[in-house]
Amino acid sequence: MPDSKNNITDGDYLAFEEKVADLDSQTNELRRLSSLKGIDYSTEIRRLQQAQVAELKRIYSKLTAWQTVQVARHPKRPLLPDYLDLMVKDFRELHGDRCFGDDHAIITGLGQIRREKVLVVGQNKGKNTKQKIACNFGCANPEGYRKAIAKMKFAEKYNIPVVTLIDTPGAYPGVGAEERGQAQAIAVNLTEMSRLKVPIICIVIGEGGSGGALGIGVGDRLAMLEFAYYSVISPEGCAAILWRDGSQAPDAAEALKLTGRDLYSLKLIDAIIPEPLGGAHRNVHDTVYNVESYIVKTLAALKRTKVETLLENRYKKLRSLGTDATALLRKKTAERQERIKAALRAIPKKPKRVPAKI
Repeated sequence: MPDSKNNITDGDYLAFEEKVADLDSQTNELRRLSSLKGIDYSTEIRRLQQAQVAELKRIYSKLTAWQTVQVARHPKRPLLPDYLDLMVKDFRELHGDRCFGDDHAIITGLGQIRREKVLVVGQNKGKNTKQKIACNFGCANPEGYRKAIAKMKFAEKYNIPVVTLIDTPGAYPGVGAEERGQAQAIAVNLTEMSRLKVPIICIVIGEGGSGGALGIGVGDRLAMLEFAYYSVISPEGCAAILWRDGSQAPDAAEALKLTGRDLYSLKLIDAIIPEPLGGAHRNVHDTVYNVESYIVKTLAALKRTKVETLLENRYKKLRSLGTDATALLRKKTAERQERIKAALRAIPKKPKRVPAKI
């Protein structure tokens, strides 16, 4: 039975939300009885709603990495079309890469976010089965990445800022994609985006998988929604490689440090955009509003920066990725080496044996 407030049905609850599902079921049953019998159950309904809010706060305040991945993949999580409909005014889609074709997994177009004219580049997973198949479940082909960079250069020509919305399990791994230069297309995007002379804001709104996400993920600011993830490989893929067992995905997710909290602490992302209580799928409008506010605020700051300074800061930002972690590792290694040397020095030396005189 659907929840009239959150539009969440029985099949949309995640495995770790059993108690929330039970509380929602009780609430809906009381509403049904109230409408049938005319009895006022408002006190009981309010008590159940308070218990549900408390349980959601408890669960979502300490999600594991694997649970975060599950939330990022929720079937009702807002996708690119939701952001285009609710956030971007007068959106005009731009098609084709002028080389091979038009990839439906990446959508590009001009529009307006509040008063800011922008080029939006986003990855689309599709909502129903037909759409999912048409766009390879959000896995882009080389022509998608070539389309993206072609439109970005068009935006650069007219001094239009670029906003990218990342949501993909990874680049499409088919034979045709490899034959048409999948790796090269992503590599070219990395190079060209690093020196594009307009502000670039990148936001991970769901899944940020491997080079597929990186292909449109180079910019002046990189942010993530609170329960999105960004990783070099999917947890299942990592588990299959390391343990040859996909059931080890939860352990792989913890090891990959793919959540927003982990990446922010490692200084790999610039900001975490908060989601409504219980995840973006429970309140799409508030989620889109939070993303819109971040874009407008960040874009205002970037537009005040000179182009030369913008490019210099972007270069320094890219070159500094991972340096803090490397310095910390070197420090720990040096400390361990000193301890080992001290321990070796503390070992009493045995006197050398003097051969007996004959």
